[in-house]
Amino acid sequence: MKNIIINFSLVTALLASCSPATEKKVENTASTAVKKDAVPTSGQIENHISKADIPADFSVLVPIDLLNRKSTNTYEKYGIEFSGNCYSCDLASLSITNDKMVWTNVCDENDTFKINGFSFSIEENKTILKTSERTYILTQIDKAPVYELLVEGQKLQLNNKRISRYFTTKKTLPHFKEHDCGDFEG
Repeated sequence: MKNIIINFSLVTALLASCSPATEKKVENTASTAVKKDAVPTSGQIENHISKADIPADFSVLVPIDLLNRKSTNTYEKYGIEFSGNCYSCDLASLSITNDKMVWTNVCDENDTFKINGFSFSIEENKTILKTSERTYILTQIDKAPVYELLVEGQKLQLNNKRISRYFTTKKTLPHFKEHDCGDFEG
């Protein structure tokens, strides 16, 4: 009788271990583990996209100013601002690469202000950069290229670095109308 009970217990245990309910639990656990390993977190996706999608032109944006509102020629309508480049020397150029924005005084490349970590999106002709304090909207308003910058949120105060409303790329800058500082003694 004792052998029959032991054999019956073993058969019951063996059948219980092979039941469909147990197999489903094992499959669910395995599939969950695979999903966690295969799908990156949203932060990883965002960082990967932002590094790949930042326009190369944004690596060096230089400030320009609206000189002749009525001109239809972009290179005469916008140009290098005399005051910020010659007199007060307080304009800031902008560099956006990977996860960093750098504001640099146009007269002193060692005078910088860095903003690390931001998210961004591109919508048609707008690039929107977001930090916890501000939103920077760069809108391409001309194919030359000319970008208009709008800063929303907390006021950005940079010592000796004034932010222009308009920017262009460094390689395009020579095409714009230029005010020569000449022998200016300001």
